[in-house]
Amino acid sequence: MGTNSRDLERYLRETPLLDFGAAPIQALVDRRGWHSLAPEERLAAVYDFVKNETPLGYSARERISATDVLKDGYGQCNTKSILLMALLRSVGLPCRFHAFRIDKRVQKGVLPWLVYVLAPNELGHSWVEVRHGGRWIILEGAILDRDYLEGVRRRFPGNESPFCGYAVAADDLQETRDQWRGDDTYIQHKAITQDLGVFDCPDDYFAAHASNIVGVKGWLWRHYFYALANRLVRQTRCWPRSVLTN
Repeated sequence: MGTNSRDLERYLRETPLLDFGAAPIQALVDRRGWHSLAPEERLAAVYDFVKNETPLGYSARERISATDVLKDGYGQCNTKSILLMALLRSVGLPCRFHAFRIDKRVQKGVLPWLVYVLAPNELGHSWVEVRHGGRWIILEGAILDRDYLEGVRRRFPGNESPFCGYAVAADDLQETRDQWRGDDTYIQHKAITQDLGVFDCPDDYFAAHASNIVGVKGWLWRHYFYALANRLVRQTRCWPRSVLTN
């Protein structure tokens, strides 16, 4: 991959999914004053917004625009990657989409039982890579919000060994590398089974690869199961408090 100014322009372009020119995204960027920040502060602010102010939640569809993710107010790996890329590009930070296959065991406990059983053994996964400080930095840690991850830790107190489940795949559940500190962040990378390569934008990825759940399973997911998955997410985020009254 080239890294001069002209080559990086391709990682700043707007696309149908990365619709950062839309009014809702422009209004958010202006309201937060991100353009006035230094590049690293800009990156940190956008990362925190997508990580913690756009919490983990399962979208009815994966192939949706950044403005739709913003409207939903939540997302999983692929949809949060779309929003993160759109916001980064909107403030002039070049970024790209890196796609993988991931062991479905990472979703055990957070997907409804029937969905988990019927899902293929490997699922689509992605993270965003941003060009900063002369190199590409991985931003996988943005998938899980702080409150959700703390809920998982309360659910499994004292667990430090390799952990896989509840949307986490890491060497140490108590000491994950998900916080922005100017370097790569991770939260599910230990479950990766196949590297599908780097794409300029998520539009190119979805043109080449199908969504995780299609056909009848996809219909059931969109009309029923995704809401159940989000209830499990809320329960985990609030663990050990009951969420039945929420």
